[in-house]
This record gives sequence, structure tokens and C-alpha cells, in this order.
Amino acid sequence: MLLTLSTTHRPATDLGFLLHKHPDRAQQESLSFGTAHLFYPDAGEERCTFALLLEVDPVALVRGRDGAGPLDQYVSDRPYVASSFLSVALSRTLGTALAGRCAQRPGLAASNLPLEARIVPLSCRGGADIVRRLFDPLGYEVGAEPLPLDPLHPEWGLGCLYAVTLRADCRLADLLTHLAVLVPVLDDAKHYYVGADEVEKLLRRGEGWLAGHPDRDLIARRYLRHQHGLAAAALLRLDADEAPVRAGDDEDALEAPIRLNDLRLDAVAAELEACGAATVLDLGCGEGRLLRRLADQGRYASLVGVDASPVALERAGRRLGARTGVRLRQGALTYRDRRLAGFDAAAVVEVVEHIDPERLPAFEEAVFRTARPGTVVLTTPNRDYNGRFATLAAGTMRHPDHRFEWSRDEFRAWADGVCARFGYTVRLSPVGEPDPVLGPPTQMGVFTRCS
Repeated sequence: MLLTLSTTHRPATDLGFLLHKHPDRAQQESLSFGTAHLFYPDAGEERCTFALLLEVDPVALVRGRDGAGPLDQYVSDRPYVASSFLSVALSRTLGTALAGRCAQRPGLAASNLPLEARIVPLSCRGGADIVRRLFDPLGYEVGAEPLPLDPLHPEWGLGCLYAVTLRADCRLADLLTHLAVLVPVLDDAKHYYVGADEVEKLLRRGEGWLAGHPDRDLIARRYLRHQHGLAAAALLRLDADEAPVRAGDDEDALEAPIRLNDLRLDAVAAELEACGAATVLDLGCGEGRLLRRLADQGRYASLVGVDASPVALERAGRRLGARTGVRLRQGALTYRDRRLAGFDAAAVVEVVEHIDPERLPAFEEAVFRTARPGTVVLTTPNRDYNGRFATLAAGTMRHPDHRFEWSRDEFRAWADGVCARFGYTVRLSPVGEPDPVLGPPTQMGVFTRCS
């Protein structure tokens, strides 16, 4: 089994500092199940490639457990395919890089670099589609080439083995972490005992990305070898850490005197009707207030609500009751999910201000490039107006979970940038009665796709 990691960062040989493996020296490390060979087939200033060749000893696999056994125990695909053995090898041989530590190049370790990983062969239970489902939302360009069972016998057809290539501008530690978690998930097997400590390992390695992954349930089940109790415990912990991305009671109370929430929903519903949409996404749907309003109008063929919070989705389900044509889906808006593509319009109501500023590019990619609806109706608070709220202390935001609040100029600049990057036009509209100096309490952008 061969894993290669390549970069075109200049100088590319900086990869050696990040991996703590010198490009001029080949190394071997003994593992309980075989040997890891670490070397650089290419080490230049413009491109550098590191290779991990994992040699698994099939005899050691059997004798290490119960002593010599029947012949069929020695015959399997484990010595030849990427599996949980690779995850263990990454942890043992590249543990410092996996943790994101590099004393000599700390800034480089924290930076996004142009990286490519290639794994041959990789066992994928579910085919190329599941490879894309797992890695595409994380921002990777994914290639998955099926391999024949035997090149000398093409009539035997293809198996479940693939040559997988992943490309992204990301931290090396993130790439290694995603591989360590998702390679065993693709293989849908582990070679060692899975107990409660594996839940802790999954949560530790999944910090910052697993909670909002569209296929997190599948990841948890497979990573924990379909032990339902452990998977349920992991998902419960993820839910507890994932804050709902919606306006809360404090913000509702602040804005209640001017009925701002009702005015927002009225304005968004009017824009969705005006653009002639038949299928609509409510991204960050919360407890389903907009969805219920749209469903009751009876003009939409399909309505899909997406939210990161299971609690909010449960409440939305109760609010929607038996209304037909409405589906709810858990997911974070900073992850690309191709299942959300093809909709006529999307509503993003009071959501963007809950996203960390450094994650805004991921949000833009997920909404405006991957989902890419014909119309996006987005609302967000106008920071300029905050001085009109008598109970809001100067310099504070309307809700403690807001990561930022844009002024009118800042919102215009962001909206114009989105249009330039993704091929949209935008029309900005006020929501609520504008102050002659401070503007409206809420600002709304209606983005229309150019093609």
C-alpha cells in the first residue's frame, strides 16, 4: 500500500520540516504488523513528494493474536490495501505532523498549502460515490479511479479497490487527520478492538469538522465498527458541542417592539415568490418558521430545510407537522454538499453573522459554487442601526453568538465580492423602517445567478 503526499509550495522541500522527515534520507520504522518505509521519490524546489510504503506482514497478523491458525487466516487483502493499518502508521510515523506541530516552521504548519494525497489501492465499500461524499464537503478535489481485480484478467471486472487522489489548499495536519479518520471509514473495517477510547479519538480528531459533516452519522457508525451504543454516544457529544445557527431569545426580545422577525420573513417570502422559484432551500432553517410560512402558501414543489442543530430540526419537525413537500436535513453551511445543488432559490435568514469570519470563504463556496441556486435571499443585521436599540449597550452585538455584524458599507463590499467571485448580481434592500441616518435594522441582499 502506497500513500504519497505532494506540494508545489515554494520551496517545496519545506515539506520535510512539516513531516519531520529529511528529504535526503530514507527511513524504516517497525510496527507491530509490519514495516513502514518513508522516503522522498521527488524533492525539488518546485515540487516535493513524500511516500509512505506500508508493508504489512500477513503471518504476523495471525500469530500476533492467537498463534498459528488455519491457512485461510493468512489469506486476505489486508497486506495490500489502505485500511486502519494506514491510520495507525500515520499516527506512529507522522504523529508530530498529524498534531500540527513544527517548531522550526510554526507559521507554515498553520498555513494552507497546495497539497495532493494519493492512495493506491484504497478499499472503498460503497465505491467512488462514497469517496466523494466523505471528502468533497471538506473542500477536496476528489479523483477515484477503479482498479481491476487482476490486470491480466480484465474479464474479471472491477473490485472495490480504487486509486484515490485528493487535492486542496489546506493545512497538512488537516489532510493527515482526515485521512486517519476516513480511510478506515471507507474500508468499513478495523483491525483492532474498538471501545470507548475510540469515541474519544474520533471526537478529538473530528474537532472542527465532523459535527457539521453531511455524512457524520455514517462516519461515526463505520469508524466505531457499527457498535450502535458507541456511535450514539459520539453523536450525542457532537450535538452538545454544535450550537444552533439562529437568532436566539435575546435577539428576538430586542427586536420584538418593531416586529423585525415578522418583517424579515415577509420580505424573504416576497422575494422567493417574485423570482418564481418552485424549489427552495432554507439554509439555517432553525425551528422552521420560514418553512412553515412557505409550505402554507402551497406554491412550492419542494422545500428543504438545513440546520446544524438536531434540537432545532426536531422543533422544526413539530412546527411543520404533516405538511407535505417539506424535508429537513442536518448539515453545516460551511461544508460543500452536492445534494443541495439544483434548487431554484435559497434563503439564508440571519445566519451568516453566526459564522466565524475565517470560515466565510467555506460558506461562500458551499452556497454560491456548490449549491449554486438561481436566487439567494440573504438577510443580516445592520450594525449601524444598533444605536437605536435603547437596551443594547454601546459596542455590543445583538446576540452573544454573533461572530460579527456588518455595517452597510461592509455588507455591500462582501456582497460585491461574492458576485465577482461566483458570477452573481446583487440587489440590496432594507428590511424594517430605515433610520434616515443609520439605515434599516436589517439589510437584505438578493443574489441572482448570471448563468
